[in-house]
Amino acid sequence: MKQRDKVRIGCGAGFSGDRLEPAVILAEKGDLDYLVLECLAERTIALAQKRKATDPAQGYDPLLERRITLLLPLLKKNKIRLITNMGAANPVAAAGKIIEIAKRQGISIKVAAVTGDDVLKSISGDEIAMETGKPISESGQVISANAYLGADAILPALETGADIIITGRVADPSLFVAPLVHEFGWSLDDVDIIAKATVTGHLMECAGQITGGYFADPVKKPIENMSTLGHPFADVWPDGSATISKVNETGGNITLATVKEQLLYEVTNPHQYLTPDVSADFTTVFLKQDGKNRIKVTGGSGNKKPSTLKVSIGYKAGFTGEGEITYAGAGARERAHLAGEIIQQRLKSQFPDLRTDYIGHTSVHPSSLANDCQPYEVRLRVAGKGATADQAAIIGEEVEALYTNGPAGGGGVRKYVNEVIGIVSVLIDRNKIKPSVIVKSYGH
Repeated sequence: MKQRDKVRIGCGAGFSGDRLEPAVILAEKGDLDYLVLECLAERTIALAQKRKATDPAQGYDPLLERRITLLLPLLKKNKIRLITNMGAANPVAAAGKIIEIAKRQGISIKVAAVTGDDVLKSISGDEIAMETGKPISESGQVISANAYLGADAILPALETGADIIITGRVADPSLFVAPLVHEFGWSLDDVDIIAKATVTGHLMECAGQITGGYFADPVKKPIENMSTLGHPFADVWPDGSATISKVNETGGNITLATVKEQLLYEVTNPHQYLTPDVSADFTTVFLKQDGKNRIKVTGGSGNKKPSTLKVSIGYKAGFTGEGEITYAGAGARERAHLAGEIIQQRLKSQFPDLRTDYIGHTSVHPSSLANDCQPYEVRLRVAGKGATADQAAIIGEEVEALYTNGPAGGGGVRKYVNEVIGIVSVLIDRNKIKPSVIVKSYGH
């Protein structure tokens, strides 16, 4: 395969619930070689495993069908390859769904599903959770265990010539590292070049965050035209340097400030950012403004990749019960606090971790910062965790009872019961994990 002079990769989604149109704009106007949709988080895949347990044909991203239906004609027309982790708990079923959409649209397509991240059968329960230092069996019933695969798992799928590569749990930057390694012929053992690719992947993975979405503050950090926020693309060269930009007509800004914030996002140790591909040193990265909404990224160095892979463990953690009620007008704060005290007195013995929030007054900051402000309206929220749904429901029932048993003027009660899926992490020997690729096609 002839090496490209440059590869352009766009990021059309930064999480499962992201907007649909930025990816469409990138595919239509971004002149891309690759489009990445990054749609997984720790709880996302645990919930996907729950759906798969109920229906073996499910378990992939809930928005997969809508996204692919919109994108497939553009991907085909503009010869863009798609890489996405929308396979979640069921990449093979996701590939089948994409083939079904392609048939409906009359578009020939080849899809490669990457499997091997589901390691639930390899988990004994004796593994030590990184967050608690205790065996994961003490957390609750384990329902999912997915290892973070790296670029090496994606490369065989790219080599099949598939138009779409769909994975389960893969480290976010690896979705970008893999196509760069594939196109430029880099060695996975070249730690510095893989570190540079990881920097680009990390900058791109959250999509609208780097164009100003999560960065924006209308007082201190204003961002332009946020209602039409564009998502980024990166031009990457064979030496690993990159330029981050976006489609011209889209909203948002890409500046040194937005890129710096994203570079440090979720980075505990900038000298040692661990991925399945490399241990990257972000302190050697250099950023330069290269025109409006264009940032040049150079530097980045690396060390040997870890011998272990992180595994995200999902477990059943009981049920939360919630109840909300609003008090408005004169004395709203005092009436809301009285209502909260009533609920605490009635339920504290059953729910030791019962939480009371006064939304609009002290739900975000502690009461010591509220001073003597007199809000005109306060919404009381009470929440706690129960072992069963019936126990958790008691909380909302008690809040509802305040209509006639509590302070005057309460209204707008809502009550909820939700099952809680807890997440912890463990490490597993990477040699125990054997990724594989399953190819499906239509019209080839």
